[in-house]
Amino acid sequence: MKEVYAPFIPGTYDKNSLNELSVLLDKEEKYAIDNLLWSDTGYFPSVSFSVAHTEHGIALKYFVQEQHTQATFTNVNDPVYRDSCVEFFIAFAGYDNYYNLEFNAAGTALVGFGKDRNGREQVPDDKVSSIKSFSTINWADDPAGLNVWELTLLIPFDVFVYHDIKTLKETTCRANFFKCGDDLPEPHFISWSNIDSVVPDFHLSDFFGTIKFI
Repeated sequence: MKEVYAPFIPGTYDKNSLNELSVLLDKEEKYAIDNLLWSDTGYFPSVSFSVAHTEHGIALKYFVQEQHTQATFTNVNDPVYRDSCVEFFIAFAGYDNYYNLEFNAAGTALVGFGKDRNGREQVPDDKVSSIKSFSTINWADDPAGLNVWELTLLIPFDVFVYHDIKTLKETTCRANFFKCGDDLPEPHFISWSNIDSVVPDFHLSDFFGTIKFI
């Protein structure tokens, strides 16, 4: 089973200091999202992430290189998976149900909770709005080139409304990380921990890896 290690980053961060947190995440280990699923077109964006935790939340940064980039959705809990989208699914220790946190390249967020893809509970807009994001997009000079974008996220523990999370120090959870883009010229589905299924579905928690908060 694949593992990710999320170190503790001291300090308190807000929307005005996310660039500082972004620089710190640059120094952490990067993990590749490199399992191309349910596709035979050969289109394969390059994606990696780094992850840590702070006193008040989870810090996460995605690094993406792709030919087609789209960020059309701007409202909380919009269907951002139709844009250029990165995702983080996490099941806290001792629980089967998990949260799906999905973000387009501009940082617009969608968050849900449940045991599989059916009947998921949408996390309230006001909680999802508390997620802080910092996005940079460098557009390619020609259509054949690659757009390069990075997305830094600070996810407060309060977003996890079905749990009372005060700290994640010394805990191990189950998780997976994804990249997709349902409405892009080249739709794709990429995972960190491989999914052994003939049917396209990120919501298969049996294939989650582990994330250790240290």
